[in-house]
Amino acid sequence: MGIYLNPGNEGFKEAVGSRIYVDKTGLIAHTNELMNTEQKFVCVSRPRRFGKSMALAMLAAYYSCGCDSRELFAGLRIESAPGYGECLNRHDVIFLNMQQFLIGAEGGKVTESLEGAVLEELLEEYGGVIGKRDSGLADVLRRLYAKTGKKFVFLIDEWDCVMRERQESEAMQKQYLDFLRNLLKDQPYVALAYMTGILPVKKYGAHSALNMFWEYSMTDQGFLEEYTGFTEEEVQGLCERYGMDFAEAGSWYDGYRFVEFQHIYNPKSVVEAMFRRRFSNYWTSTETYDALKLYMDMDFDGLRADIVEMLGGGHIRVNTRSFQNDMCNFRTKDDVLTLLIHLGCLAYDFDAEEAFIPNREIAREFEIAVGTGGWPEVMRILKESERLLEDTLRCDGERVAEGLDRAHTEAASILTYNDENCG
Repeated sequence: MGIYLNPGNEGFKEAVGSRIYVDKTGLIAHTNELMNTEQKFVCVSRPRRFGKSMALAMLAAYYSCGCDSRELFAGLRIESAPGYGECLNRHDVIFLNMQQFLIGAEGGKVTESLEGAVLEELLEEYGGVIGKRDSGLADVLRRLYAKTGKKFVFLIDEWDCVMRERQESEAMQKQYLDFLRNLLKDQPYVALAYMTGILPVKKYGAHSALNMFWEYSMTDQGFLEEYTGFTEEEVQGLCERYGMDFAEAGSWYDGYRFVEFQHIYNPKSVVEAMFRRRFSNYWTSTETYDALKLYMDMDFDGLRADIVEMLGGGHIRVNTRSFQNDMCNFRTKDDVLTLLIHLGCLAYDFDAEEAFIPNREIAREFEIAVGTGGWPEVMRILKESERLLEDTLRCDGERVAEGLDRAHTEAASILTYNDENCG
């Protein structure tokens, strides 16, 4: 058992042993089907804390021949799937957390640090076959395959950290992408490559080094929809178990919508709410607030007006195809909205091609960003709307009438100034 080559199952063991564990092992049946096919390159992009690392720990525990995980998977969904035992702990796995290499590499030499660490473990395991370290990682793996027929499952976490955290260094980004392409593309030793990040892999500028990957993102999760977060059925079960109000959980954390699964919940927030026995903001953070404020202040093509409309429950048409996965160079409002979808700050309706604020937790974060971003008039109107709703629920007809009159004379011009039906 190594750190990078054939890791153990400790990460997944911790997940299964936690107070709350939701069984997502059905994902393994899908990756088994992709093994050694043209669809074996999988890039899964999701927001932070949406279970990406846990999924990789699960795949490592299942595939790695560096451990025995039969007891760990006993009773879980995958155990009854066809071919379950054929791949269980039968593969050489190379597990890479790119964030760790980015942080630990001296002088920004991320790929050099990675190659050195993995080659060291390969030499310990297969030194008698591949000889001394005299070439790069891809060359060594090719030589090993030629002599033994060995194939590898590559599991890569935080694949896009170089793109997100070294935005100013195009040279580093290009070198990193070229390294991944040389390591994975058209290589006979790849049985499966499953990598995760926040951003899709389509293109950075004109450089499209990883076009062999099939993308599953927040704009189209494909067969991974039910593994993106918690499903309605899963959250209902947790609410019953912990005595929490299911409708309230939906108000706070539901709202991510896909084609088949129309109700996907934020997993991090649901778990926190169950533990703490109260609903509040758990997923959002200072980073989320800073990102929202930064992009809102850009105000591309009337972005602020669209945000206000979404805060009022509206949906905004968005062209997600123009987004080039660049977090610092935006050409249109659609690029900003698409980035916010990938960050989890907005949800996306695939059929209608519309963005919207998914739930109460995210709406509160937008309100904070609006309230501190020099939009006092907008915030006043939003507060008026909240009071109007409260008066309506209390059946206070007089106050409702007063509120509607104010909304017509004061708010319509600001919130719907471009609506021809408003008058």
